[in-house]
Amino acid sequence: MKISLLQVNTVVGDLAGNADRIVAGTYEASRYRPDLIVAPELSLTGCPPRDLLLQAGFITRSIAVLDDLAARLAGAPPVLVGFAEPKSAGTTRPLFNAAALLRNGVVERTFQKTRLSFGPLDEGRYFKPAAEEPEPFLIGKKTVGVSIGEEVLCGHPAPDVIVNLAASPFAAGKQRLREEALSRLARENRVAVVSANLVGGNDDLVFDGRSVAFSADGTLIGRGTAFAGDIVTVNLASPIPQAAVPDDPAPEAEIWQALVLGTRDYIHKCGFTSVHLGLSGGIDSSLVAAIAARALGPENVLGVLLPSPYTSTESVEDAQELAENLGIRTCSIPITPMMEAFDCALAEIFTGLSRGIAEENLQARIRAVILMAISNKFGSMLLSTGNRSETAVGYSTLYGDAAGGLAVIADLPKGTVYRVARWLNMKEHVIPGRVLEKPPSAELRPGQTDQEVLPPYDLLDAILHRHIDCLESPDEIIAAGYPDETVRRIVKMVERAEFKRRQAPPGIRVSERAFGTDWHMPIAAKPWWH
Repeated sequence: MKISLLQVNTVVGDLAGNADRIVAGTYEASRYRPDLIVAPELSLTGCPPRDLLLQAGFITRSIAVLDDLAARLAGAPPVLVGFAEPKSAGTTRPLFNAAALLRNGVVERTFQKTRLSFGPLDEGRYFKPAAEEPEPFLIGKKTVGVSIGEEVLCGHPAPDVIVNLAASPFAAGKQRLREEALSRLARENRVAVVSANLVGGNDDLVFDGRSVAFSADGTLIGRGTAFAGDIVTVNLASPIPQAAVPDDPAPEAEIWQALVLGTRDYIHKCGFTSVHLGLSGGIDSSLVAAIAARALGPENVLGVLLPSPYTSTESVEDAQELAENLGIRTCSIPITPMMEAFDCALAEIFTGLSRGIAEENLQARIRAVILMAISNKFGSMLLSTGNRSETAVGYSTLYGDAAGGLAVIADLPKGTVYRVARWLNMKEHVIPGRVLEKPPSAELRPGQTDQEVLPPYDLLDAILHRHIDCLESPDEIIAAGYPDETVRRIVKMVERAEFKRRQAPPGIRVSERAFGTDWHMPIAAKPWWH
């Protein structure tokens, strides 16, 4: 039996466009004469469709497009397509996360998901689980069991092959675990297993493709390209690897590819063609600029230097060197005159008060005003450059450096920012060496460094990992050997910064516990552990 897996990049809500993508993939795959073609989970609607699924017109239209798709594929091999299925004709609720078998020009039958997954797709908000496992169907004399999503168990006696339609959001290190689980499922049940996974960025989520096929002894015989569209065709009768694209599982390589794809798709799917960012000469803006240049082409990236009286000569030089290395355009707009204008305007109301954080934050907000003016004037999207460590503790200025349409590295701890940057420099020297060595600083006053307010980033990231990713309380973190006062101060900063995170631009998710998608904390709440 020969199966083709369509690794397609869909657009949420673009029902007709997604149907066209499936048709194009089907006819391309048909050249290999497969017995069955499989498109990913929710590939017709795009994923995640979120509250579009609550709109009756969207569901009605999607069913009409599905019927039309079946007619268009009348001459093709059978195709499985992921879609949202209403419980009965003429209704829109409840919905099932489902797969449709398109054969001989019609929707021959459908298969409903029985086990909803928890996590970023928020399936319980939109779907009901089916009461019974779907019965297998026949392709020739072979029985095919259908599963949807990350739970690919089959409740019926083992078929000849389990076909899985997946929309598995990327997280660093997840693919290895996924492949181990599918290989074990194949080996323990003595059944071939194939999984067609979505690819592309949609809002904060990135789908990494890497569709896979395993023979009945658990051998990997096919793997799709990572972070790119692909068609994987395998002959399940052969246990020999046939289309297994090499994969780099290094965390830095995965994260880099995810951020590049996520940035490219977010910008293009939102209707933009160019981006700009404040280029400070620091590590965060350097990495964001490198990602943007790779994602969109350097000609579509503008680095804006916004020096103040406190900006060091070295920072300006580093920003200019980075821009030259990347081939991106730059402009320089000193903010000193605007700082002086604000000082004059606020002099009376601030009389008798010492300079402090209000004046420092004004600098960040002046920069944001300029950057947003550029966005409005030229139709370019502003990229925010804050990292996860800063976002967690609120070490950013609301309506200042937190402004933008996309926060590219908002899910990268500061230590990971450095690791990805060093990995990138090993491939191609892009980021100036001084950027990787100098102490991080916002440069809002003379001699300022991040460590005046924050503990060393390796300690900060370790505490944040335990509190955010592992959900440990301050007492549990302290019991693990971390300093009492530091832990309590950091956790308090995380809680107090919740209102800032609610107003931040979306960030690209690369972990299993990203702010926004995976983090739902109250703002107006008293910490239970005090």
